[in-house]
Amino acid sequence: MAARNPEEATGEAAGELGIGMVGHAFMGAAHSQGWRTAARVFDLPLRPRLAALCGRSPDAVRAAADKLGWAAAETDWRALVARDDVHLVDVCTPGDSHAEIAIAALEAGKHVLCEKPLANTVAEAEAMAAAAEAARTRGQLAMVGFNYRRVPAVAHARGLIAAGRLGALRHLRLTYLQDWLVDPDFPLTWRLDRERAGSGALGDLGAHIVDLAQHLAGEPLVGVSALTETFVRERPVPGARAERGAVTVDDAALFTGRLASGALASFEATRMATGRKNALRLEVNGELGSLAFDLERLNELSFHDHTEPAVSAGFRRILVTEPGHPYLEAWWPPGHALGYEHTFVHQARDLVRAVADGVQPEPSFADGLRVQRVLAAVEESARKNAVYTPVAADPAPVGAGSVPAQA
Repeated sequence: MAARNPEEATGEAAGELGIGMVGHAFMGAAHSQGWRTAARVFDLPLRPRLAALCGRSPDAVRAAADKLGWAAAETDWRALVARDDVHLVDVCTPGDSHAEIAIAALEAGKHVLCEKPLANTVAEAEAMAAAAEAARTRGQLAMVGFNYRRVPAVAHARGLIAAGRLGALRHLRLTYLQDWLVDPDFPLTWRLDRERAGSGALGDLGAHIVDLAQHLAGEPLVGVSALTETFVRERPVPGARAERGAVTVDDAALFTGRLASGALASFEATRMATGRKNALRLEVNGELGSLAFDLERLNELSFHDHTEPAVSAGFRRILVTEPGHPYLEAWWPPGHALGYEHTFVHQARDLVRAVADGVQPEPSFADGLRVQRVLAAVEESARKNAVYTPVAADPAPVGAGSVPAQA
């Protein structure tokens, strides 16, 4: 389909931006919340209108559309892309369909929001970034959904780093820990299938912390060294009695990296950390100070100013709820906390404003491609760092209390 004129494509004539979303599970519900709420909180130049929702099952998608506030339901994403009342396509499907849907939508003259990670492979991500660049010359914009950039405390941290409050960066430390796969009888869902998900904890969780590291530092990772592991290699097949299938993705990824400036970074992503439900934590150390963030306390930022006298210096809590903090101008009085769902409201706000202004939203598909290349490098490094069996220096048993001879 040929691209429409910019005014028609964006819905500016009617003051609305028609949204069409593909997928209505966890991320679909979260994105719906963002689209429904953004114009009710922020003054936006265009009002998002939930035009159509797409899913494979007619009954399920109609029920989801009614629950989540969508005007119409489709069972074919191509039909959704072709709708005249859809100006922006929001892709909330498993990674194996991201490239096909996003590229088709851009070629049809639509703006696109695509969930992370951008794709399942570097080649797919490169094709998506190229399509986005070509579409931009026609007036269409594309963004990848790294929602944690929109936590006010994280946005404030980025501002402090960009303003030089930490000086030259030395270390970044990021972890993302969950435990929902600890039970070996948890069923074999699509997230455990490499063909559909691309990777496991690495893409699901690691993509977030790789993006945050590069976003906060304002520079790319240029090298990694990695280990990955799949602890439970077979799981029950849903709907198949007593049948188990192979897990083809990682359960955990552990890697170090170097940023372009020479700063060092460490990353851990796992879905096997017992007791950790959604624990994303980061710390950044620079020559002039440090900051730390914990998603379980997402309205707070810890900040240390190393230029203060040692007798009074130390980490202090910044409660990120002031009107002058990012995104807080339209919310509640200071001290009234926000939550996870607000990141999707902020994402919708930023994207609508970018579309109305005709400026490239961030993170772009090019940013998503940079993350995809890091994920691929992690997997390559992990293959090279495969487990080996060390050769015992002395096969003789060591008695209790004795000390092995030194080499």
